[in-house]
Amino acid sequence: MIRVASTRRALFKPPTRAIHSSARRRNESVDLNSVERVSDDVDVCIVGGGPAGLSAAIRLKQLEQERGREVRVVVVEKGGEIGSHTLSGAVIEPRALNELIPDWKSKEGHPLTQPATSSHMRWLTERYSFPIPHPPQMSNHGNYILSLSQFTAWLGGIAEEFGVELYPGFAGSSLLYSEDGHGVAGVRLNDVGIDRKGRPKDSFEPGMEFRAKVTLLAEGARGSLTKTAVRRFQLQKDSDPQTYGFGVKEVWRVDPSQYRPGGVIHTMGWPLDMRTYGGGFVYHMADGFVSLGLVLGLDYANPYLSPYRELQRMKHHPYFAELLSGDSTRVAYGARTLNEGGLQSVPTLHFPGGALIGCSAGFVNVAKIKGTHNAMKTGMLAAEAAFDALFADDSAPADLSAYERAYKESWVYSDLHEVRNLRPSFNTSLGVFGGVVYSGIDSLLLKGRTPWTFRNSHTIDAAHTRRASQCTPIEYPPPQPPLSTDLMTALALTGTNHAEDQPAHLRVRTEEDGSLESSERRREHVRVNVEEYAGLLGRACPAGVYEYVDDEDGSAGKEGWGGKKLVINAQNCIHCKLCDVKVPTQDIQWTVPEGGGGPKYTVT
Repeated sequence: MIRVASTRRALFKPPTRAIHSSARRRNESVDLNSVERVSDDVDVCIVGGGPAGLSAAIRLKQLEQERGREVRVVVVEKGGEIGSHTLSGAVIEPRALNELIPDWKSKEGHPLTQPATSSHMRWLTERYSFPIPHPPQMSNHGNYILSLSQFTAWLGGIAEEFGVELYPGFAGSSLLYSEDGHGVAGVRLNDVGIDRKGRPKDSFEPGMEFRAKVTLLAEGARGSLTKTAVRRFQLQKDSDPQTYGFGVKEVWRVDPSQYRPGGVIHTMGWPLDMRTYGGGFVYHMADGFVSLGLVLGLDYANPYLSPYRELQRMKHHPYFAELLSGDSTRVAYGARTLNEGGLQSVPTLHFPGGALIGCSAGFVNVAKIKGTHNAMKTGMLAAEAAFDALFADDSAPADLSAYERAYKESWVYSDLHEVRNLRPSFNTSLGVFGGVVYSGIDSLLLKGRTPWTFRNSHTIDAAHTRRASQCTPIEYPPPQPPLSTDLMTALALTGTNHAEDQPAHLRVRTEEDGSLESSERRREHVRVNVEEYAGLLGRACPAGVYEYVDDEDGSAGKEGWGGKKLVINAQNCIHCKLCDVKVPTQDIQWTVPEGGGGPKYTVT
């Protein structure tokens, strides 16, 4: 189990759970659906304390001051601290921040201290690096290089000053519905003090309920409550399926001779093949730190591919080896799924009683390789619609359709519309080469002013995976410390920790199975994933959560197959959501663990 103490100073003191229940003998069964729960009425409950959720909360409290009508705003965040589950490159476009907090430069402790000073793009072969033109959308004049984790923590402090109630360490586990079931009426928090067999421990406390007039889902890409809302209210029916990318990154303190403050470099080509969409990045942050990583589309075909080992291999390219030479030290590691579907995959944004904001809906501009500005702006737009809905003379669930209209009239829509055809252009039979050629023409000459719109594939990312028999195994070189290391050494840098004696938050079940897990389902998972896909998750997971191991003593029983069994090391999970997206059998369901568990990112 990974146990690394966080060195971060807590910015927020998590509130004590005001929950009381009668004494219960340990291991006595309990019906969690009928247990008495504390309920609290609020005006707006926001699930997710990232840039989108915090921007919505701040804007709501600004409107409270502007219009003189009090609103109670609550933000629940599964990370133990605001920002501890936030990870990105990141180069941030400050457009939304300028609108939300015009005087942010005068705010104490703001982390936007390193402006981008240059932008370059390079094509890598196995041994060489060549400069190539970059699309105008990738120009970073006026942008800032920073740690999105630190930016989020700072934004949380601003929200707290406005009077927003922040609840880090409290995970939203399920949606509450109106009596007729037609609308969302709030959020139930996760139960704590349940052992791995589902029995209450001495520390058992049922999750409280926030009954809200408006519920905003700001969970980031592939959020569990967002999936529920999208499915229940059919929010994706008029849009293309969402497609995803996956980023794995490290932060290094580099030798002063290699440090170029404000430098932004993107790469294409090696180590990925010409059928795999993706590329590398290098961002020279403030104070001698460099953020570097690899992003690839999760529609990749070869089940032998390992995103983590591709990054380790990339660092041995002469360009990266020189950058990380001398007195350089790796200080952080992390990974996260991100939306890549763009405009075509944005779902219906509102549902009765609430809305999707930020990466819960998917506003990443893939050409810019940025999404924070759009996430923040959609949070602000939703807040304005929510504020009006709160005071509408109507007893029905809050109607946030005004948010949808505002989005389509905003610069967020224009931002995505201009680049709508770039990512889909990589899905033709010409592969990466065809995408590069078309993207160059569209971004440099056409600038999105085309009468056509390419559609995203109606095949989900997992279904693009080929069977192992159709692919060539990838032989990765062994780690060569300190430049490259084994996965567990890197994982220790995340500070990841989960209580071991709790129900597994990674469930082997399909959406059709509901909450049921069975030996038959687990056996079939092992059979298909081992026999047909060479145990894909054992390579793809960036935290070593999944292992298909020999069942030497037959302990797996009906859950094993062919002498193999699945071991889930849930305590290692860094909440990246790759498994939920990429597993070929689509039967790994990611649910929230006890609040506060997971990574403790500080400089990512």
